[in-house]
Amino acid sequence: MDAANETPMNGAECLVRTLVAGGVNVCFANPGTSEMHFVAALDRVEGMRCVLTLFEGVATGAADGYARMAEKPAATLLHLGPGLANGLANLHNAMKAATPVVNIVGDHATWHRRYDAPLTSDIEMAARPFSVWVRTSPNAQSVAEDGAAAIVAACTPPGGVATLILPGDTAWDQGSGVAQVPPVPARHRVEASAVAEAAEALRSGEPTLILVGGLAVRQRGLELASKIARKTGARLIAETFNSRMERGAGRVAVEPLPYPVDQAVEKLRPFKRIVLVGAKPPVAFFAYPGKPSLLAQPDTQFHVLARAEEDIVHALEWLADELGANDVEAAISPLNLPQPATGAISPAAISQSLAALMPENAIVVDEGVTASRNFFGPTNTAQPHDWLRNRGGSIGIGPPLAIGAAIACPDRKVIALQADGSFMYTVQALWTQARENLDITTIVFANRAYAILRHELANVGAGNVGRKALDMLDLSRPDIDWVSLARGMGVSGVRAETMDQFNRALERGLAEPGPFLIEAVM
Repeated sequence: MDAANETPMNGAECLVRTLVAGGVNVCFANPGTSEMHFVAALDRVEGMRCVLTLFEGVATGAADGYARMAEKPAATLLHLGPGLANGLANLHNAMKAATPVVNIVGDHATWHRRYDAPLTSDIEMAARPFSVWVRTSPNAQSVAEDGAAAIVAACTPPGGVATLILPGDTAWDQGSGVAQVPPVPARHRVEASAVAEAAEALRSGEPTLILVGGLAVRQRGLELASKIARKTGARLIAETFNSRMERGAGRVAVEPLPYPVDQAVEKLRPFKRIVLVGAKPPVAFFAYPGKPSLLAQPDTQFHVLARAEEDIVHALEWLADELGANDVEAAISPLNLPQPATGAISPAAISQSLAALMPENAIVVDEGVTASRNFFGPTNTAQPHDWLRNRGGSIGIGPPLAIGAAIACPDRKVIALQADGSFMYTVQALWTQARENLDITTIVFANRAYAILRHELANVGAGNVGRKALDMLDLSRPDIDWVSLARGMGVSGVRAETMDQFNRALERGLAEPGPFLIEAVM
């Protein structure tokens, strides 16, 4: 028995020590009364960094960003059912991204719940649609083992949200000590039949697409997929939104499938066969009158090489061996930096300047929505970098995702591309960025509108609309003053109205440590 287990501890301390022993050493928290014993335990346990957020959606989004870059889970600490509800949008995004998160939610003491106090709710029911695993600890003796089980559940491939509900008395009563975390199951290797079927499709002579996602859009996966595509004459495309892509010079440039339905349908129209590698059959983000939900042609044949939870890299290695593709050179992007753009601010100009000025090994967090939709082309030959996008579609992920990425990789610059409408969902993230002195440069696309919804209004065929409807998509009257908002939360910022001003601001933000905001007026 170790020293920690020889000393009596309450359930909360047992849980914190178990988390640390299991490799979970960051907790993004917005605690309340029921979680105070967990908060107190943080003082007694070395090795757990606790990051305060001012809104639960910031905590859950930050845990997502951390795990994407650290490749291990962080914990959250949320207060009862309403606190969980505030964090659910970004837990949804984490689930869609297959991100491991240990989501701890405090609850009333077990004997208090029957009195239906004002904050009483069915936390398990609320958590289940957004979690791969949900458990309420019944007593303090179970808390540590439940925490260990939550770590394993979150990390089991492909990864997901494990929600552990902690009633007050299970935190303050005496616990059973530190629990050992069981081994996490390894990724299963694909069957030989999956490799044979994919090889047959690629040898068929019919127009074939390799659609990649998950670990297949990281460097090793992309190199293998590129070799296979060049050997067989197949086309290589990525899913529209990926949780983490490794891009830039020295890596394979892969085009994502377009978001607009008509463009995606046209892109997929030529292909008779699609080999799925860590990807799902492509579907439209929304339903539209007269447009298909399934984006490939009805007679397209799908062939699954590897699912997201399987050993994708090994499957690609096996397929490359089968096809004799290992001697083929992957299509590696050269380093080719453009000059920074000049003139009026526009998305195209910003993407050019970003490609020119981005430092090596930057992490780009992309919630630019419409403004950043075409940024991939100009940045293919920029310095090598990682690119994080929103897999789940619930907006407000960008600022907290940047927090998590910056804490996971403190030696790397984080550049956040942020639409102004979605920024308002989690603007409190700026305060945490300042408090933790995180190295994040945020570029706000200040177009004063929910620009994507203007497009969607037309796409769904809503017909001619008047001022009342258009006002629902407009962010003016008053204009949001992003520089003042940032300064009010401790983040320096500047407004740029020309590309020359933008370039100077970006150079400053990238050169100075700590958080910085650029309001790009468009």
